[in-house]
Amino acid sequence: MILDSIDSPSDLKKLTLPELKQLAAEVRQLLIQTVSLNGGHLAPSLGVVELTLALHRVFDSPEDKIVWDVGHQSYAHKLFTGRRANFATLRQYKGLSGFPVREESEHDAFGTGHAGTSVSAVMGMALARDLSKQSYEVVAVIGDGSLGTGMALEAFNHAGHLGSKIIVILNDNGMSISPTVGAIARLLNQVRFDVRYETAKRRARKTITRLPFGEQTWSLSKRLKSRVESMLLPNIFWEQLGFVYLGPVDGHNIKELEAALNRARNVETGPTLVHVITQKGKGYAAAEENATKFHGVPPNNTKREKDSKANNAPSYSQVFSQTVLRLMRENERVVAITAAMPDGTGLSLASTEFPKRVFDVGICEQHAVTLAAGLATQGFIPIVAIYSTFLQRAYDQVIHDVCIQNLPVVFAIDRAGIVGDDGKTHQGAFDISYLRSIPNMIVSAPKDEDEFQHLLFTAVHAGQPMAVRYPRGNGTGVPLKPNPEQLPLGKSELLRDGDEVAIFAIGSRVNAAVTAAEQLAEDGIRCAVVNARFAKPLDSELLLKLAAKTRRVLTVEENALAGGFGSAVLELIAQAKLSQIRVERLGLPDIFIEHGTQELFYSMFNLDAKGIAQYIKSSFPELCLKTPVK
Repeated sequence: MILDSIDSPSDLKKLTLPELKQLAAEVRQLLIQTVSLNGGHLAPSLGVVELTLALHRVFDSPEDKIVWDVGHQSYAHKLFTGRRANFATLRQYKGLSGFPVREESEHDAFGTGHAGTSVSAVMGMALARDLSKQSYEVVAVIGDGSLGTGMALEAFNHAGHLGSKIIVILNDNGMSISPTVGAIARLLNQVRFDVRYETAKRRARKTITRLPFGEQTWSLSKRLKSRVESMLLPNIFWEQLGFVYLGPVDGHNIKELEAALNRARNVETGPTLVHVITQKGKGYAAAEENATKFHGVPPNNTKREKDSKANNAPSYSQVFSQTVLRLMRENERVVAITAAMPDGTGLSLASTEFPKRVFDVGICEQHAVTLAAGLATQGFIPIVAIYSTFLQRAYDQVIHDVCIQNLPVVFAIDRAGIVGDDGKTHQGAFDISYLRSIPNMIVSAPKDEDEFQHLLFTAVHAGQPMAVRYPRGNGTGVPLKPNPEQLPLGKSELLRDGDEVAIFAIGSRVNAAVTAAEQLAEDGIRCAVVNARFAKPLDSELLLKLAAKTRRVLTVEENALAGGFGSAVLELIAQAKLSQIRVERLGLPDIFIEHGTQELFYSMFNLDAKGIAQYIKSSFPELCLKTPVK
């Protein structure tokens, strides 16, 4: 195999065109094989194999800086930059990350995981290069889905104004995770369906100039050609921004790609955009036909599949989908908003039934939140369905546009807590912490999928901003009540009484806390367990009552300990001046959590039943002195 001989980008420069085509086929075969086993972003990586080859043949990484926007398409890049031998560890704990990571390789010029950051990053690198009087190239590879993010448009605006030399590769496949939406997508659609335009233009010029008076004829045709291009091509848009526009280029034709990239490299000053047309999922029929389904592929993990089938539980996203559909049927003022993820968040069903009441704004989380605020001012009840780490991008809008005005916006926060194999950039570790401090905001988390539907119902009727955070993956398997109920705001649920330790758990860790209490009861340790439901407002009455009764408190949460639910409990006890109460907290430590399975980190951070039980014994050793001998 040719791939076995590739240890660095310099090895690619020695290959012939037929060898490059064979290498592309080998890479796709390995990608399909590895991602099918480990899980990961298959369709995005399959679509950029030839583009990755061309980039590393034209540019000299790591001296030249290549930044992959989002980074979920960087698998081939990893293979060509010295990580082939470890590729089987992709997305495994202590193995290769599914995204570019600066600590992993000198060829990963910038760590990425979220959309829209690449152009800003290469602008910073270009300024550093110019200030240092160096001459390396800086290249951003950005997809058409990321192109519509506010941050990317801000960077394009600055790049055109500043005039520093950068190269932006627009990887145009008509997709983000789902099909790309928006006016910019329509602009790109004008050329996406005929990537042969540039080839045809070159051939026409070659033919016409060979004819008698050919040069004069071609010159006279320039005005007409320019008018045709302004109707067909988006080059006018980019040129008005100050970019040299090259393309469109067939993103699966290595020869054409290299020619375009060399032209871009030879532009002496200013920013250049190379418009490349690719097919997401290229080379794998199933992914070509359904790029959304194969955007992210789950791992082929037999244990996970058995566990999922054993509890026969729907995923939280599925419960959200059905509940929102019901809420929208019952109340025509309920609307829903997603930031380019109708499938991932579970809004596809609602979008099909209520196409005028479900809004996909593209990868624009800031706009999504303020759009919801605008709707709320006019008597609508918006449900903003968004992943925990993506809502971080709209923090100012949550405060300024929603909470200051106390508008009834529902934040359905998916992928809260440990998400597993996507790693640092996607672990939903901070949402309780970053929302709890905001006035007017209610923060809640269900213990199971049945309580989830009740909290969504409660949020729609709350009359003020309310967040419902829920984990990735399947529920617990509890039956869903036929009719959602409105829960009292800020009221918790006593699941088990006890007089020695009070365990206050929230969200996904409640059931683990109950199991831990049952295990401790076998050793004679009597634990009360409370399903907190709300991180804000706290059920201060029950909390203080149990704290005074047991004098030992343990909080359990799947959120950062810094500023999280446990911190709220500590603040309440301090405010009540109950200095005799001993408080311990379990949660996520003050680190960025790597990629690995949810189960691994639950065990590592003592967030499973066994860990909770052991932590109580080690934290309150006096309880073990009276443990009966078995």
